[in-house]
Amino acid sequence: MASVDIKSLYSEYVKSLETYIMFRIKQEMLRLTPELKAKKRAPINLSMGAPVQAPPDVVLNSLKECVTQPGINLYSVPKGEAFFVEAVAQRMKKRFGVDVDPKTEVFSLIGSKEGLANTFRAFINPTTVEKEKDIILIPDPGYASYVDQIKVAGGMPYSIPLTAENNYMPNLNEVITQLEKDGYSAKKVKAIVINYPNNPLGATATRNYLKHVVDFAKKMGILLVSDAAYADMYFGNEEAPASILEIEGAKDIAIELHSFSKPYSMTGWRLGWVCGNKDAVGIIGKLKSTMDTGLFKALQRAAADVLVSEEGDKYIVECNKMYQKKQEIAIKGFKELGWNMDSMKVPGATFYLWLPIPPSYKNSSEFAQKILETSGIVIVPGVAFGKYGEGFFRISLVDSDERIQECIDRMKEDGFYYNK
Repeated sequence: MASVDIKSLYSEYVKSLETYIMFRIKQEMLRLTPELKAKKRAPINLSMGAPVQAPPDVVLNSLKECVTQPGINLYSVPKGEAFFVEAVAQRMKKRFGVDVDPKTEVFSLIGSKEGLANTFRAFINPTTVEKEKDIILIPDPGYASYVDQIKVAGGMPYSIPLTAENNYMPNLNEVITQLEKDGYSAKKVKAIVINYPNNPLGATATRNYLKHVVDFAKKMGILLVSDAAYADMYFGNEEAPASILEIEGAKDIAIELHSFSKPYSMTGWRLGWVCGNKDAVGIIGKLKSTMDTGLFKALQRAAADVLVSEEGDKYIVECNKMYQKKQEIAIKGFKELGWNMDSMKVPGATFYLWLPIPPSYKNSSEFAQKILETSGIVIVPGVAFGKYGEGFFRISLVDSDERIQECIDRMKEDGFYYNK
């Protein structure tokens, strides 16, 4: 009997998929590790945007206390236990001054990445015909998963250019003008995604700009999706990043996704929530209920406890101080290596640093590969975040101060100066 060509059965929407960039980078790092160790350049991974310290004690203690409770092992519900969604509502009120109804305007997520994917699926009418595809406007540079999530849902991602020239807050009316010049119909735009503070740039947005985004979405009659995974990661002298739901009228057209991964160092726990417009939250929840039966109840209890605790708030403050110190070490080091740090807008949020590649390299991928092969330093080429990311690279400042300094020292020893 002839064997079946399984690849011929693939969905049209997944045939062009590539392995996620962060996993490809890790695979290359592992491939080179023996060689790098042999020359005393064991890899230092500055690519993954994931905190490495332990979560707050309140999270761990809560989990330990409730994991053996009767019934804790049983199915939860996709929406989230009442105590979880109520804790979310309390957190949104305390942190942002925003009122959300836990019964209709909050839904649990298995991390915000899952929530984004299901949001796109809920609003895109899939087709393989290019000019008929629903369009989602996404930030560029932006989170690497947006593009593939939209393509898999059968839609088309369209770039919103975030550049130093527009202060990373572009005029969205100009984006639509360009979209139409490119031959697409503005009527096919279904949603816009914003991400402030931004991955990979660390850029934040003013309230005036957020109002521009809300006004734009209302005028266009589209969904506004705020990816707020880094909303709590900002430095002491900076204004706390706003929720889109703080803007008047935003709840008419907006939802916001939040994550426990970054502020509480709970990346592997896969916990988050979506809140905002009840119709949008409702349809995302209805779709999710066909795929999952909710989060483990013990995880929800631990997550709810940290959201409403003083310890959780203090943990965020201390982590942000730590990230700011790491940023200072990196900025000092890159300045010594010839990067013109004084002329750059240094991020006041997230744990990322976004820098231009040295002019002697053709592109960001070439630079990332060379510094890995030579010095064992793992970075992300800017092109991984979109076409407007070319010419730059991202580093994540989550490793120890000593390891970050070692990266600087290796670059000096191995000749990775900006103008060499």
